[in-house]
Amino acid sequence: MGHYDDVASARWSRKPSQRAGRYGRAGRLRAAGRGLGRAAHLPFTSTARGIRRATHAQGAGESGLGKLIELHAVNGAGDVMITVALASTVFFSVPTDEARGRVALYLAITLAPFVLLAPVIGPLLDHVPHGRRAAMAGAMLVRAFLAVALSGAVATGGLELYPEALGVLVASKAYGVVRSAVVPRLLPPRFSLVKANSRVTLAGLLATGAAAPVAVGLHRIGPEWPLYGACALFAAGTFLAFRLPHAVDSAKGEGKAHMLTHGERKPSLRTVGPAVLHALQANAALRGLSGFLIFFLAFLLRVHPIGGQSAAVSLAVVGVAAGAGNACGTAVGAWLRDRAPEAIIATMLVLALAATITAAVFFGGPLVALLGSVAGLAQALAKLSLDALIQRDVPESVRTSAFARSETLLQMAWVVGGAVGIVLPLNGTLGMAVAAAILAAGAAVAGRGLLGAARHGGEAPRGPRAVRDSRRAG
Repeated sequence: MGHYDDVASARWSRKPSQRAGRYGRAGRLRAAGRGLGRAAHLPFTSTARGIRRATHAQGAGESGLGKLIELHAVNGAGDVMITVALASTVFFSVPTDEARGRVALYLAITLAPFVLLAPVIGPLLDHVPHGRRAAMAGAMLVRAFLAVALSGAVATGGLELYPEALGVLVASKAYGVVRSAVVPRLLPPRFSLVKANSRVTLAGLLATGAAAPVAVGLHRIGPEWPLYGACALFAAGTFLAFRLPHAVDSAKGEGKAHMLTHGERKPSLRTVGPAVLHALQANAALRGLSGFLIFFLAFLLRVHPIGGQSAAVSLAVVGVAAGAGNACGTAVGAWLRDRAPEAIIATMLVLALAATITAAVFFGGPLVALLGSVAGLAQALAKLSLDALIQRDVPESVRTSAFARSETLLQMAWVVGGAVGIVLPLNGTLGMAVAAAILAAGAAVAGRGLLGAARHGGEAPRGPRAVRDSRRAG
């Protein structure tokens, strides 16, 4: 003990200034390290706080809508990771003729069976109203596992890619259907459904735009790396789904919607007047146009690029134009929420029809980009207006189910439009004429009814058993 006493005595026999200098330097170093750590984390923490403030604004945090917005952003980022990996494998990595065959095979093995499965998704999810959080988490978890499975398929180009891609598609649409059904349960006070859907959709678009270049960068490392990123995102989404409020799993007062039934015994969309059905028909035409343009222009611009640019640049120009139009339509949707939704849908249908006719008559690169932008704008605004009509005209007892059924039918319209686009000859004028015909058919079926409903302020005749909700404009 004497030795230790001597050491301690010698240590503390130093002058106070010496002791302070020694420990002061260590303290300053520790303080400097903490300062550098805070400076390094500041951009991330401030960005995270800014995102949280935006998603939780105007009561969205208290109602739980903010958590759904964040979940949908993660979903959009994960989906674009998988899209980049599949597009590179099926479309970009092979010559045009072979790519057409591969995409046709993709349609046959994935989208064609999905047409048969899609009508089952809505009714199946009607049976799990108390497990919506689990259903959304399950859709995320399935895609996380399938992303890992796909990582091997994209590296080898094996046929197992197609059934695995079908599984991803089904899980993605199941998530979308449940998400549409969940939004009405998380509305903040004085929040319209169209405004809530605008926020959710815009978050998904922004996340998609941010994740796309990351996915491209990961693909440069290896074709399987975007899928690893998707797996990580969907794993996080599984956790976020269970963080949604318990109100998501509440089914109090809900019933099933039978969208295409004619009888009056059960509440259905037909019993609340034709406005919703006409809006759905118009949206189906616009969704079919979207599917057609995606597949047709993908091959057309690969063979005939815009303005002498490369195929990748031409596709990027049209893709950015369509994305910008969609984002603008989503942002404008909240501002237009007090207007008649029937008039908005009819206007968007006419605007898109005029753009396709112009592109068919004066076919060229700038008009193709303009058409992509108009199509994105029209699809976004028409879908938000359809949501507003369902909120206004469909009884609350069947409203949740109605969202599931309408989303399923719109996806089927997109599949049909895509199939038409893949089989057409690569002639720009012919393709735009077919696009105009798709919209003309939609306008012929739905236009007159929408204008009539708009003139009467949405007061269409109702069935004897219909339950009309209080009209909530904006």
